[in-house]
Amino acid sequence: MDRQEMEHWLAELRVEHRDLDEVIGHLIVVGHSDAMRIQRLKKRKLKLKDMIARLESELIPDMDA
Repeated sequence: MDRQEMEHWLAELRVEHRDLDEVIGHLIVVGHSDAMRIQRLKKRKLKLKDMIARLESELIPDMDA
């Protein structure tokens, strides 16, 4: 995967993470009764955060000491 593809994928992951944040917030505000669904969404959001961090780390150029 080249740098441009990684940056595109990273942008998509960030959008999905933001969308999940909004959905989770909405479900909590309206008092959605399916706590398991909210928990799954939170878990997915956390996985996305980890993927984003890993991609960002890969995009940072290595610096020679």
